[in-house]
Order: sequence, then structure tokens, then C-alpha cells
Amino acid sequence: MIGHHSLILVDNKVNTKKLVADLIVGKYINFPWFIKKKWGEFSLERIAQFIEEEERHDQKELSKEAGQSLKSMSSGERKKALLHFLQHQNPDVLLVVNPYDSLDLQTQRTLEHDFERMARQTTIIQIINRISDAFLFAERFYLSNGTSLETYPSLDGLKEATQLKNISIRQKIPKPLKEKKFSHESLVEFKEVSVSFHGKPILSKISWSIKKGEFWQLKGPNGSGKSTLLSLITGDSHKGYGQDLTLFGHKKGSGESVWDLKEMIGYFSPAMVDRFKGYHTLEHMLISGQHDSVGLYVTPTELERHKAREWLELLGLEHKKQCYFHELSIGAKRLMMTARALIKHPTLLILDEPTVGLDDHSAVLFVRLINAYARESTSAIIYVSHREEKGLRPTHIFELVPGKYGSTGTIKSPLF
Repeated sequence: MIGHHSLILVDNKVNTKKLVADLIVGKYINFPWFIKKKWGEFSLERIAQFIEEEERHDQKELSKEAGQSLKSMSSGERKKALLHFLQHQNPDVLLVVNPYDSLDLQTQRTLEHDFERMARQTTIIQIINRISDAFLFAERFYLSNGTSLETYPSLDGLKEATQLKNISIRQKIPKPLKEKKFSHESLVEFKEVSVSFHGKPILSKISWSIKKGEFWQLKGPNGSGKSTLLSLITGDSHKGYGQDLTLFGHKKGSGESVWDLKEMIGYFSPAMVDRFKGYHTLEHMLISGQHDSVGLYVTPTELERHKAREWLELLGLEHKKQCYFHELSIGAKRLMMTARALIKHPTLLILDEPTVGLDDHSAVLFVRLINAYARESTSAIIYVSHREEKGLRPTHIFELVPGKYGSTGTIKSPLF
């Protein structure tokens, strides 16, 4: 007999990993029937564990039928593989954590239908940061404060209780310590660039020009080649050699180094947060962004300290400047890492799925921050996300459209 399907809304102050562990051991009186049940977990954390097992011990539990490693799969392929595995496990209870992060709309709909079918025989507890991701078949609704669960009679009641107040960036974006001078109007130039991997076409005749100060949103479904395109820009892919590709005034293969490129680029993706495991203060975290280092290994100047304090004040974290980065909530960590990418006002800023894992409040604050930065900075921006964030104001859209011979690129105007 299955129990009631439940939804738990959490903000970024809640340790979701601990919440899952507490549910499993029956800590919450809201779920007394959980104890001694056979359970499964659908989450990015669980996928990461399978990837680690595959790399360390060659145990291909999720990918044995795919013909490729789990790490090489797209986000959508990994999640489909995990759900397929869990369906065969036939758990009594399935914990589902932020299922739609990093997924295109079509993949979201497919997963939603799969979860609906699974709900006929399995109790599902969904844990989400974004209320718009709620499963419509949920019957019980809770808001977590990290130690207890507050009950709500309906999804509408939960939405009403968590309505966002006015959120704004009240100060100007801090100026860079040094103004970067770049003589070329065009930063990146693709001219009919095509890429294949192991005979499989990924990108087909991509032509794209990114100029100073432009704010681009890069779109396309899972597996369309967005990550491949970004790796060509950052110099992390060797596929750029022999192509008509110009990066910051240099034809690819003309002698530029990866470090020359990275000097021009600010980059943020949620995965970067895990690289900072040491005891880094917030002040030192921001200053290290000026040096492109993981950690600070030089004595900061007073000007660098002052600039870090300006950014902390902008984020409302000036009172925590000597706190350690690992002590922050997930939302605060992501905002800090974004500020770390922004602090040097890079010639090109790349934001790769930056709102994954953020709660609704943090996502709104992030959008306000990036819009303000786009207005007040001369940096060009490439913003990559499947999630349509309300209020985001890109000036251009480059969309990858999959086809038989790889994805082609289409330029669109944003619709506000």
C-alpha cells in the first residue's frame, strides 16, 4: 500500500543532503511510515556517487546499456538512466530532489510523465527549491526550516506563504581595479565551425560573432552542443584547431595559450563551488578572483581588500567577510562565486546554468545582479540555462537547433 505523495519546499539555508538522511532514518514525525521501507533517491548527489563508482571501480550500473560513460552523458541522459535504474529497483518510497535542474522543457515533460506512472505504485516525496517544479500529483505540502516541517493544506497555500517580497540591487556595481583595454570590437568569431566526436556530428557550420558589451543567452535542448561550444571559447577543447575560429583577436592555433584566453574570461558554473573545499574567508575568495586562483597565495593589497568589501556590501554579506566560504548556505555560496567571476570585470563573462540549485529568492536576486552588471559593465556575457528566469534581460539569443548533421545556430531577438 502506497502512502501519500508529498512535496517539501526548502530554501538555500536548508541542508538538503541532511534532510534526505533525516527522512530515511525516520526523524520527522510527518513520515512515521518511512522507517524500514525500501527507499530510492533521485538526485544529482546520487548521480555523482554513481559517476565516482564508475571512475574508481569501473562499476557501470547506470550506463551499462548506453555504450558510453556516465560522465560523458548529457544531464538529461544521466537522469533518465538513474530513473530507469530506480524503476527496476522497485522501491516503496522514492525521494526526488530538484528533478528538473539543468533539463530542457521536453526532457522535463518526459520525466514528469515517468514520475506520474511510477507514483501509481511508489510513494514519492519531492524536495524542491523552486515551487514551479512541484509535481501536480502531490497530496501533502510542507515547508522546511531545516529542523522541522510546517504543514500547508494545498499547493496554493504554500505558494501564498512563500511569496517573494521586493528584491533589488540597491547599489551600483563596483568598478574594476583596472580597466581592461581590448582594441578589437569582436571578441569571438565562429565562421562555419563544425565539430564531431567519434564520428558523431555535434555542431554544424556554426557562425556566431560576440562583440563588446553584448548580453547573449545561449539556448538549446540537452545534448545540442552547448558545452562543446563553450569549451571552444574557453580553449578547453582541441576541436577548435584547424577551424575558422578567432578568440580575442587571435586565430585559433596561432600561438595563443589557454592561460591567455582565461585571462580574458570570467566563468561560473555550480560545479565550481565544489572546488573550494579549504578554509577560504569570503574576503579572500573574492580577492582570489582577481588572480584566477583557487585560494589566495599572495598578500592582498589594501585596494584589493577595499574592492572585496564593496562586493560583499553589494551582496549584503559585509558582516561575514572573515567567515569561511564553506559555512555559507548554498544560495550564498553561488552568489559569492558569481561575484568572484564578476570582480575583475572580464572581457567575456560565461555563466553556465548559474541558477541550478537556487531557491526562488536567491534566483531573483541573481537575475537582478546580472541585469545590473550587464547595464553597468563593458563585459560581454554568455548566459546558459534551460530555465527561463523571469526578468532576465539578454540583448541577443543564440539557439542551437539539433539536426541530422549536428546542431545549427539561429540568432533570435529576446521577447520581453
